Amino acid sequence: MAEAVPVRCPVCLRENGFTAPVFPCACGSPVTPPLDLTAPPEPLAHRTWADSWVTVRCAACGREGEWPRPELGCCSCGTVVRIPVIPVRPPRAADTSGPAGTGGPAGQPGPGARRDPRRDGRPAHIPLPPTAPLPRPAFRPVTIRTARDAVATAALYLRWLGFQDVRQPDARPVPAVAVDLRAPGLVAQVDPTTAPAGLRAVECVWLTGLTASATSVYFSLAGYTEDARSRADDLGIPLFVMDLTGVPQPVNDPADELIGTGA
Repeated sequence: MAEAVPVRCPVCLRENGFTAPVFPCACGSPVTPPLDLTAPPEPLAHRTWADSWVTVRCAACGREGEWPRPELGCCSCGTVVRIPVIPVRPPRAADTSGPAGTGGPAGQPGPGARRDPRRDGRPAHIPLPPTAPLPRPAFRPVTIRTARDAVATAALYLRWLGFQDVRQPDARPVPAVAVDLRAPGLVAQVDPTTAPAGLRAVECVWLTGLTASATSVYFSLAGYTEDARSRADDLGIPLFVMDLTGVPQPVNDPADELIGTGA
């Protein structure tokens, strides 16, 4: 299992454990963004799709690809930070001093993964011990590139948890402030915007679930404000943060419990 590295939140100075994500290269080898742990993480105040990608070179074949920048939600204050990545260095020029047409050795691949880590799905906060783990296949993420992808990812994740007939009942366009997802016994809100979800949003999804006698769940692309997280803990609302790799991360104890028990 990959080792988590400590990342200090620049806002509250709390240390969080972070495991670098792994992506599949076209050659079949795992690709990991080389984290620059000497540079401080940057608070993510505003996210743009164009700035959410970083070039990473495969250590096995040298192919360069665009992958989501590593991000982490602080388990204490809820701040979303972007973790710096060592930039790709240009490959060394081939040695052409030999006979014409032969050339020298090809340029070696740039910096690759220091280890061969894989995302283990653990949240940044300290998870609750599993109470009744269910046999469940591994969740297959879909890379999030648009707001519509974020809604689709939340729906896929809810189906993976065991909720049936997950759908969007209204015709609200995407992107929107929040998008409804419904299933029997479930009310979910998906916030695909670039602003952290606030207290009122959490309370609204709780009231909607209370009226429908259903479980309330919230997904956010940009994290949560501190008062929203505190209120969700009081009300028992599972909160998830979605990063661009397409793997929702639980950020509170109710979310951990939902993963452990399923629908």
